[in-house]
Amino acid sequence: MTQHPLSLPTLALATTTLPDPDTSWQALLRRDRTFNGRFWFSVRSTGVYCLPSCAARAPLRRNVDFHASPDAAEAAGFRACKRCKPREWRADLGLSQPVARACALFDSDLSDTPPSLAAVARKVGLSSGALSKRFIAELGVNPRDWLAARKRLRFRKALRGGETVADALYGAGYGSPSRVYESSDKTLGMTPATYARGGAGAHIDYTTADSDYGRVLVAATRKGIAAVFLGDNDRALEKSLHNDFPAAEIARNDRALGPRVKSVLARLYGRKPTALDAPDVPLDIVGTAFQWKVWKALTEIPAGQTRTYGEIARRIGEPKAARAVGRACATNQAAVVIPCHRAVGADGSLTGYRWGVARKERLLAEERRRSST
Repeated sequence: MTQHPLSLPTLALATTTLPDPDTSWQALLRRDRTFNGRFWFSVRSTGVYCLPSCAARAPLRRNVDFHASPDAAEAAGFRACKRCKPREWRADLGLSQPVARACALFDSDLSDTPPSLAAVARKVGLSSGALSKRFIAELGVNPRDWLAARKRLRFRKALRGGETVADALYGAGYGSPSRVYESSDKTLGMTPATYARGGAGAHIDYTTADSDYGRVLVAATRKGIAAVFLGDNDRALEKSLHNDFPAAEIARNDRALGPRVKSVLARLYGRKPTALDAPDVPLDIVGTAFQWKVWKALTEIPAGQTRTYGEIARRIGEPKAARAVGRACATNQAAVVIPCHRAVGADGSLTGYRWGVARKERLLAEERRRSST
């Protein structure tokens, strides 16, 4: 999440290039939040204009016009919808003004006990419940989880920047060492000291299995899955594992990882949906708060469908971070469990894929086939 300024300027939305009418209409029907800020639509029968994500009942197509900005819609004689409040949308941030302001208020306090949700909600003109709902809709997490992710990000950055564990944890806003050590599984996937040494001392078991898409390597620590690789032969997969975890102790353990392999194959063949919090595929992978937001957004893309890096960036509230989204997809070490194969280039092209573009194309084709049956 970009650190927002404490005082947001008066909203001034520049005119944008409109998507074509068919694309806009389909986005409206899906209530697709990734199109917020790319167009606004008006309804002649009601005289109002809305965001694409507006929860109101879908209008008839013949009554709908599309506009490049709120100013354009109002110039055509329409008034702002009281439900979705289209004037509040910050197109430059991909957030509504109340959520952007709340993020700034939360981010300005680095104490162990940040401002209460109720206090921040009052300052942005919403109830606590309404602010929570907006956080979930626009950022994919509730305010408490967003705050925790921000704190973890500050802590990890400080460690990697060479600060001591003590300086890093207090600088990030943790009130005591016990707070970060108690939550180290979520914070780092390992203890802070181990993380600061680049993962040295971690033990990783792995196994390989056959699949319709080639060989699959599954690696795990005692806490969860550390890697899922796809490839053509075991030797290459094992080399990739050692390259990705050069400081870890790595050993083959086919028997122990049998259940993990079954769970991964269940995702590969579409028998179970992808989800970051699925109990049968617990993850022990290290990522920044931004990467986790991208990975979570990937798991929310329906099987067989794709989203561009730009659409994913807007979905997570970082509309200018399309390239960073691409890098987050490229650094995903849990193929299929985190379905980065559903991310595509701006023109819909499959672009690069660590495990091969042909494999990516086949994964998507099989997902579409299963979805249509």
